[in-house]
Amino acid sequence: MSPLFSPLQLGRYTLANRLVMAPMTRSRAGDDGVQSELAVTYYGQRAGAGLIITECAFVSPMGKGYVRTPGIQTDAQVAAWKKVTDAVHAKGGKIFIQLWHTGRMSHPSLLPGNAAPVAPSAIKPAGQSWTPAGLQDYVTPRALEVAEIAGIVADFRAATRRALEAGFDGVELHAASGYLPEQFLSSGCNQRHDQYGGPVENRARFILEILDGMAAEAGADRVGIKIAPEMNFNDIVDASPRETYTYLVDRLDERKLAYLHVALFGAPVDYHALLRPRFAGAYLMGGGLDQQRAESALASGSADAAVFGGAFLANPDLPERFRRGAALNTPNRDTFYAPGPEGYIDYPALD
Repeated sequence: MSPLFSPLQLGRYTLANRLVMAPMTRSRAGDDGVQSELAVTYYGQRAGAGLIITECAFVSPMGKGYVRTPGIQTDAQVAAWKKVTDAVHAKGGKIFIQLWHTGRMSHPSLLPGNAAPVAPSAIKPAGQSWTPAGLQDYVTPRALEVAEIAGIVADFRAATRRALEAGFDGVELHAASGYLPEQFLSSGCNQRHDQYGGPVENRARFILEILDGMAAEAGADRVGIKIAPEMNFNDIVDASPRETYTYLVDRLDERKLAYLHVALFGAPVDYHALLRPRFAGAYLMGGGLDQQRAESALASGSADAAVFGGAFLANPDLPERFRRGAALNTPNRDTFYAPGPEGYIDYPALD
């Protein structure tokens, strides 16, 4: 039997298999951050995954960074997500929600009162933001005051509480892709001179405080984290990434989290080989895997579970296709972020 189909202990849960659906922004939510009814079908179709990690949900209105993305703060947002978790659980699946604050990767038109985005330091990122008016250049963010940081940490804890109310089995911190947690972690965009800047011990503090709050709410065995070393997405650069990530993962291991999710996209270092031995919990490997590479990683002990993005997006029955050796549907990139059912809930399953 393929190692993909053996059970896995992940935190307090036993997963039926080791195929994990990656968190993927799909931009089908309303302007109020309420998840679409279509999402009930979308996630329910993919409940055969050992674990679903949902698209990221913003933890506060100031954390929103893109149009049509969901939140996990208001009663209406929680109620919409509850329909999703009910659909997944009805089919025997497990589902975690990814929690998100985009920090400087936002635009005033997306934020309350046309506020400036916030960041560890007032450094404008390169690139453009998807706004209600189309693509617009990013702006120079406002550097957070020390006193404000505790409020954002509290937002993540409150979002964890709301996620549990919505029926999620656990929560994942999005600490990759150049969003606020990684902005604090990375020396290129964190030029603070207080307890949150400078040496790696200070730059990692924000992430660790968030995780401690999430774990206090849910239990560490229902909390995971995603990192993507040297992905260099959203204008993120760090002067000493190996030092940064080995320090961070050592601190993560001490916290006995449910899992560490590491996605690699063209990094010059094999961070899986570097970080896997430093983390005793479940290790989730992501980044362009196919079935053969995933099985090889599991068989060698390089990972405990394999994370699939586009393959799950286009193949709601991906585990069954792998079991049968069936051909895979091809993702349609033109509909990744387009509203409506096309390219969302209409990918065919096997008979």
